Amino acid sequence: MTNEYSLKVTLPQRIAGWLIHAFTASGACMGLMALYAIHQHNFLLALWLMCAAIIIDAVDGMFARKVRIKEAVPGVDGALLDNIVDFFNYTMVPCFFLLVTNLLPPYWRLVCVMAITFSSAYQFTQVDAKTTDHFFKGFPSYWNIAVFYLFFWQMSESTNMLILLALAILSFVPIKYVYPSRLDYLTNNKYLRVSMVLVTILWGAATTGLLWLYPQSNHFLVGISLGYALLYIGISLYRTWIPLTPLTAVSE
Repeated sequence: MTNEYSLKVTLPQRIAGWLIHAFTASGACMGLMALYAIHQHNFLLALWLMCAAIIIDAVDGMFARKVRIKEAVPGVDGALLDNIVDFFNYTMVPCFFLLVTNLLPPYWRLVCVMAITFSSAYQFTQVDAKTTDHFFKGFPSYWNIAVFYLFFWQMSESTNMLILLALAILSFVPIKYVYPSRLDYLTNNKYLRVSMVLVTILWGAATTGLLWLYPQSNHFLVGISLGYALLYIGISLYRTWIPLTPLTAVSE
């Protein structure tokens, strides 16, 4: 029977909706290839594939909103698809990376990875894991990014473990972390929102540059990458303590 949605949705919109869902699902293919690269101990290729998965995740939501994907393809739960792919790419792939590499102490490696898995399972399944004002609640399982930094910095195994366990604990702490592609409630100033998008793109370019140069480094690119990380944490803490309300929106 013809429903209300089928009368409104054009064929190009429906095709675009299916293509966007396929694009989101392709992130899982990147994750699978990353697992294979890790299995072959080709860790640099694995990081490139993990980077590609992050790019897909960063832009698919924007495309989905442009075509009103819930109307275009009402039979597919895009949010569920996105969460499945994200849990795989942001948690399971980096966990396998940690198991295969020597970034963690041998006798504590499995324990640390299990702690990451449990904390991510909690974070992903919270009803308000993505808050109504478009923030992540608790550390948003950026384990693939954490793995990149640990691989790049080459710190001691014990230091790496302490950092990862601290991040796992932060999954349970209700700090609101910036959602880089949904900045509606970051600030009422559109120029600041655009600036945040631009510095996020700059961070991505700098971090990709570091990956390209590895095992060599570049102090300028390191400064940009770490500077953005500190900015991200600072803004997240600020908006946790001082959320954007109608009163603060007027003042900003």
